[in-house]
Amino acid sequence: MSSLDYALFGIYPYLCLTVFLLGSLLRYDRDQYSWKSDSSQLLRRGTLRWGSNLFHVGVLFLFFGHTVGMLTPHFVYEPFISAGNKQLMAMVSGGIAGLAGFVGVSLLLHRRLTDERIRRNSKFSDIALLLLLWIQLALGLATIPLSAQHLDGGMMMLLAEWAQRIVTFRGGAVELLAEASWVFKLHMFLGMSLFLVFPFTRLVHVWSGFGTLAYLVRPYQLVRSRRLGLPPGHERAPQQR
Repeated sequence: MSSLDYALFGIYPYLCLTVFLLGSLLRYDRDQYSWKSDSSQLLRRGTLRWGSNLFHVGVLFLFFGHTVGMLTPHFVYEPFISAGNKQLMAMVSGGIAGLAGFVGVSLLLHRRLTDERIRRNSKFSDIALLLLLWIQLALGLATIPLSAQHLDGGMMMLLAEWAQRIVTFRGGAVELLAEASWVFKLHMFLGMSLFLVFPFTRLVHVWSGFGTLAYLVRPYQLVRSRRLGLPPGHERAPQQR
């Protein structure tokens, strides 16, 4: 393995995760007003609904699929599914989700580049982020034919072992990628880069998305119309004339 491989897949992951966590915390603490998705729906809807829905459904599935698939140790799922079948399932489900996300981000990118009003109100980071996501999803789809050449699950297990050694600070992670194709490596590099740019783009609204899960467990609010009157203990104060 070259020194570049050690830098990109041995050191760079920790740099990205550090910037991701500390950068998100600092931005929330110092610049909460920018903590938003900057939706362009008010400017023009157009293909926003199709593009946004396809993109979000596809990317969310891919994110959780990659997280569970790569960080779950092999012995956990070995009694239920073989490595080869797990890889085949990931190729099929990931291919469908990846295609949905790719179509969605293509619609969003086309809309942002070709609509003059939206382009004028777009930041450089907005367009750059969409381009990065477009390339990343294209590379993810390009890995499927390569994975189909090795259906024994060996390469997927090596990639998963690399990720598990990185997050658990174990050595020997970089050597596992010696036989990985450059397509896999570039896909992994761009994936880590998304965490690096996360705090400086509209992606920070993802944190707020996780916060909305609190709505699922909060108590119901009591709402009554004026015709039914106010709940006991909430009598309206007399108005002064």
